[in-house]
Amino acid sequence: MDVFLSYARGRQKAIAALIREMVECESPTSEPAAVTRFAQLVADRVSSHAKVKLISGGRYGKHLRAEFSLPGRGKEGRILALGHSDTVWPLGTLRTMPFKQAQGRLWGPGVFDMKSGIAFFLFAMEALRELDIPVKRRVTLQLNSDEETGSESSRPLTEEEARRSEAVLVLEPGTGLAGKLKTARKGVGVYQVNVEGKAAHAGVDFTAGASAIVELARQIGKIAGFTQLSRGLTVNPGVISGGSRSNVVAAEASAEIDIRVQRLRDAAPLDRKFRSLKPFDKRCRLLVSGGLNRPPMERSAGVVKLFRTARKLAAEMGVTLEESMTGGGSDGNFTAALGVPTLDGLGGVGEGAHAPNESILAGRIADRTALLAKLVAAL
Repeated sequence: MDVFLSYARGRQKAIAALIREMVECESPTSEPAAVTRFAQLVADRVSSHAKVKLISGGRYGKHLRAEFSLPGRGKEGRILALGHSDTVWPLGTLRTMPFKQAQGRLWGPGVFDMKSGIAFFLFAMEALRELDIPVKRRVTLQLNSDEETGSESSRPLTEEEARRSEAVLVLEPGTGLAGKLKTARKGVGVYQVNVEGKAAHAGVDFTAGASAIVELARQIGKIAGFTQLSRGLTVNPGVISGGSRSNVVAAEASAEIDIRVQRLRDAAPLDRKFRSLKPFDKRCRLLVSGGLNRPPMERSAGVVKLFRTARKLAAEMGVTLEESMTGGGSDGNFTAALGVPTLDGLGGVGEGAHAPNESILAGRIADRTALLAKLVAAL
């Protein structure tokens, strides 16, 4: 049996116990103290064999950066392992959605997205140390505290560390119950379209008003037409609001619009379309703000080479790895956009991200942990 897989199978109960500890340390993005508490949990776990730094996240919890002490001399270059410590689940979720092991799975808030991936990586580093496997590069783990809300404070840190790295391994969960790795992700953005109209009494003085709601409805029809499925470009008006009372011609209305682009070159033309919107009713005024937040992770030659390495290493353990593209974004989008080879989806195999059925397959804990150790040793 593969030495790394044998190690991980022998430590599977310990890995599951660490995952439980992490899940039960709730860490919603909106609670900085809770996120920092989770970062401290990880820091305490690795402090004996890594140089750890907790970095201010401003209005968010603290980010964690840990450089591991691993076997091998004369290390050249770096590998960045990237994850996030925040979840979408509010404090107290454990009361209605407790951690449990049942039906061949581990369940609980954040277990899939993405605390299991973090636990896998920590045990992968322990495997390299305990098996005395030489590693050619320095290895840094960075956990961001604000990924679920756009990585506002962590993006500069991520890009700084990525520029110093030869490869980035993203500990986000895999795709589907096959655990496919992610070699491409769409870029993500949000636009806000605000309409200023003119209020009037809907019964007494209807024609004196200019309805912001009617104007926005016409704009939404046009904006929805920006979607180009053949190019992997989608535009979704997701939230609309406006008006004050049913008997008042609305003076204001607004829409939040999600965009996804598969190729960076499509972002600028789409932005021009938003910026060139003109009111149908000249008495109304349009205000457009926002734009692309995460550039797409494109399937570059460097990404493909990393995936093929991972596929070969997995095959040595009898595991067949596949690749996938997803419409969701991660912090790997930032690193890939810098031209740094990035491989995503190396974390838990399961389903239910951000949903009540969030869970990972217990039977995939060992091979995922082993794959991370093998990748770090091989790169």
